[in-house]
Amino acid sequence: MTELVEHVDDQDHVLGVVSRDDAIRHGWLHRIATTVCRDELGRFLVYRRADGLSRYPGYYEVTFGGAVDVGESYQAAAAREITEELGVDVPVHEVVKFLCHGEIGSYWLGVHEAVITGDVSPDPHAVSWVGWLTSAELSEAVRQHRFIPDGQEAFRRYQSRKSDIAERYQS
Repeated sequence: MTELVEHVDDQDHVLGVVSRDDAIRHGWLHRIATTVCRDELGRFLVYRRADGLSRYPGYYEVTFGGAVDVGESYQAAAAREITEELGVDVPVHEVVKFLCHGEIGSYWLGVHEAVITGDVSPDPHAVSWVGWLTSAELSEAVRQHRFIPDGQEAFRRYQSRKSDIAERYQS
């Protein structure tokens, strides 16, 4: 089944509809939505990608997401991906959007946050391990394991934006 995405320009304006494979193959900008999941204690949900996946098999990741469907908002795509990948229906909130110059090409990336209070049921075809890590544990895991570089960039921008927001409320 062909996954269709919106081909967009460097200002994130829609130019047309293309297959995601063509967007990647030709280096056309398209949209991706991803979410950093945390719990009430501030721990982050981290997972190991299944070995059978075509992109980054066996790598660790701290964001959950995928392509934004044609006509779909970043936020709706982020919520859909959380439901598909983790089996939970939780609100997501956009934190930052940026033009990501990633490992397999450039794309617009909407980074969201979700607070998960219950159990997750990861898709076993996509996820081989999942766990909650504190910031310190996550930093150690990044030193010990292979993490997806684009996800690490998204997480850095997420943390920076969250810090900026916190500082504004303290002023």
